[in-house]
Amino acid sequence: MTDTKPGHAHLITGGFPPGSPAGHDHDYARLRLLSLLAEREIPTSVANDFADIEKWLPVSRLLITYVAGPYPDAAQCRALQQWLEAGGRWLGLHGTSGGRAERVEGSRQRRTVKTEHHAVLGSYFLTHPPICKIRVDVTGGTPLTRGLGASFVVEDEPYFVELQDPTSTQILLTADYGPAATSPAIGALYPSDTSLQPDGKTRVLGYTRAMGAGVTYVALGHCHNPAIRASRAVDPTDTTPLTFRGSWESDAFATLLRNAIAWGVGA
Repeated sequence: MTDTKPGHAHLITGGFPPGSPAGHDHDYARLRLLSLLAEREIPTSVANDFADIEKWLPVSRLLITYVAGPYPDAAQCRALQQWLEAGGRWLGLHGTSGGRAERVEGSRQRRTVKTEHHAVLGSYFLTHPPICKIRVDVTGGTPLTRGLGASFVVEDEPYFVELQDPTSTQILLTADYGPAATSPAIGALYPSDTSLQPDGKTRVLGYTRAMGAGVTYVALGHCHNPAIRASRAVDPTDTTPLTFRGSWESDAFATLLRNAIAWGVGA
């Protein structure tokens, strides 16, 4: 494999099926991430899914993914793992821990199918209750969390994410959503809530792990616009604004992303 090139990033943002927003404003997320990369004058290639990832990885130092549905297949995961082992770094955001969803008999909801990419990324998305305010606790004292303080508050989707290899994972961000944060998917789609940490109340929202040169995942980052919300069934209890930027409007989230980009390119 070609050595990774310093100073080049590859950004994947998009939904599934191709061209679908899949509930997210990928254009907004893409522009924000490109703006942060431009601050460091990092040249960046852009894609909507993982279809041509084997072409872009060898010339990239950093891979950033913000997706809702697309995920690397088995062959692409092998290429991704080899690239990581050769010195590449992967920053996965928000829906990157999701992927293919399957129908479940007797339920209108779909269940995330665990595939090879969850093993490489290190986490597996279960579900999330409605958008709410979240106090994010900063637990990892690393360059990735520099400048964040002990905690910060954002409004976002409270993700339930199952860690795949805790022994290789350094937890950076956690949250206690409180007893009101429940989901009917637990029990109906998943036998138990495997996102809970040993204390029975804390969930992981960010981590870094030793997969090759490194993988960092941050569950925050939901955003949508009026056109996306218009396609949803009306929920009279949902008071979320039609234009929602959530964590993207937080200085702490911007700091976290800048730190992660610097980590990714080895700066």
